[in-house]
Amino acid sequence: MHATAGRQQPFDPENPGIGDKIPELSELRPEPPAEKPACYLPQPEDPIMAQQVLEMGPVGPWATGKADWTPLGGLTGTRPVVDEYSITHYSEGQWRAHNLEVLDNTKTEQHRANLIDWNSRKYLEQTQSDVDKNQADNTKRLNQREMEITRWKCELDRAIVLAAEEITFLEDQRRRLKQAASVLQMPESIAGESLERRTGRLDSELVRDEVEEELIKEMALCSEIREIFSRTLKDVEMQLLEDRTAKQRLECDWSDKRISHEIDALNSSLNNRSTILMFKPGAVSFPDNQSTPEYWEHFAKETLLAGETTRQRSVALRDTLDAILINAARDLRTQADKVEMALSKKICCVQEAVRKMENELKQLLRQLADVEDLINTLRSAIRRMDIPMKKAQTRLDNRLLRPRLENCRDASHFGLIDEVKSIGESVAALQAQLSQAQKSQEQMINVRNILEREIMLKRKTLEIEEDRIKRVRSHYPSSTALSGY
Repeated sequence: MHATAGRQQPFDPENPGIGDKIPELSELRPEPPAEKPACYLPQPEDPIMAQQVLEMGPVGPWATGKADWTPLGGLTGTRPVVDEYSITHYSEGQWRAHNLEVLDNTKTEQHRANLIDWNSRKYLEQTQSDVDKNQADNTKRLNQREMEITRWKCELDRAIVLAAEEITFLEDQRRRLKQAASVLQMPESIAGESLERRTGRLDSELVRDEVEEELIKEMALCSEIREIFSRTLKDVEMQLLEDRTAKQRLECDWSDKRISHEIDALNSSLNNRSTILMFKPGAVSFPDNQSTPEYWEHFAKETLLAGETTRQRSVALRDTLDAILINAARDLRTQADKVEMALSKKICCVQEAVRKMENELKQLLRQLADVEDLINTLRSAIRRMDIPMKKAQTRLDNRLLRPRLENCRDASHFGLIDEVKSIGESVAALQAQLSQAQKSQEQMINVRNILEREIMLKRKTLEIEEDRIKRVRSHYPSSTALSGY
């Protein structure tokens, strides 16, 4: 509302307003008396009223000092009549007319002063009323503006609190992610050490079995999860930077509104008796960087919207991070269980093979002892055949000493020859059996060596997988530790 609205305009005698009652000059001027005017006022018989303006009286040394002087005399270059004693400028009529003009001007100015006094008092009352009304209206506007700033400041305060809480939550999630990445080193080292220890298996035990395949899968899973953790950590740090920037923007806007609220609160508390009132030249100018109420409200809404959008992205990232950690812990534990199951199955299989080979080795050793006894028996039997052979050959040799015709091929001679032949065949058969027994003994010894070596290799495998790998894998972290808690 303009300060001049409803204000009564001052009275101007030269240009009166509509509806203004202007007192007549004749009403304020006293009525002329009916009698003769005063001596200092124009008289009816003043010759100046009928004298010609351009006429002039006689001039000469006999001049009486009288002059018919008019104001136009100066324009014509004439001079007043001068005598020996004085100089005359005006006539008496002019003097009385001048006195009348002075008195009329005095009364006119007094009337004008009275009008100005009346208009000034009215204008002063109206001005004071307008000033009080304008001050009350502006105080009300300042109070409304203060309440509006307070409302937006409260909205910004709430948004700042939410942003600070979100930054705290995201910081906790980042620490949790770093903790999970640190704990992930343990499964990686366990899987790597398990693979490295299994390279210590010997000969036929150095196979690519299910345990090795599951361990390789576990190593690949750990590498993939570490890559996901690294990528997610970068996203979290970037989101934290955005959250802090949005919070700083909200705090900056809140700080500006706090200062503006304090200024408007101070302005609304000012009154005409305040001691800090001063003239401020240039305060009514509009700065170039001054904003409009629409843009001010739009900026506040945009700041709140940007902060809320950033916070929602942060919440979504936290949910994603939580899902990543839970899924990673679940996958690692699932793969660890697969490795444990395959390792247990492998250990059971190797233990069963060791038991079977040990039983076979026991049987082989018993059979080897039997073969050794058989070899000894055969050798003894062969050695026992020497005496019958000697006896038969001695008999034949003795019979060859018979003289002449006594040395005949009788049945006894043929019987001794058959006996020697039979003993030789028996010895040959026993030697053949002995040779086969010795070959069987050698083969059984080789088999025993093979069994003993296989048992040793499998015991080595059991030592690696059961004593070392299983003991190492007993320190595998839990799902809670893998999820970063």
